[in-house]
Amino acid sequence: MAIEDSVRTEMEAAAFRRLVEHLQHRTDVQNIDLMGVGGFCRNCLGDWLREAGEARGVTLGKDEARALVYGMEPADWKTRYQTEASAEQMRRMDESVSKNAH
Repeated sequence: MAIEDSVRTEMEAAAFRRLVEHLQHRTDVQNIDLMGVGGFCRNCLGDWLREAGEARGVTLGKDEARALVYGMEPADWKTRYQTEASAEQMRRMDESVSKNAH
């Protein structure tokens, strides 16, 4: 099926917004666990958003971009929802992130 580029972009943007909304709702899902399974987390999404903005002439600070993903300041999210990472979570994250090299 052929999809026009503009329609595909709109679909991808809608899917991204839904992912962000889902992650904002699922505050029980820790970034360390996302990293351990998928090799990315909320911070990564914010960084990728910032990089995409820079490529289009939009300058966002790191925390500013991440706040778009968290739905609040990252420091506030950490205070409210982040728990201490276990040694096993750290091991899984390290193993998973090592697979990210392109």
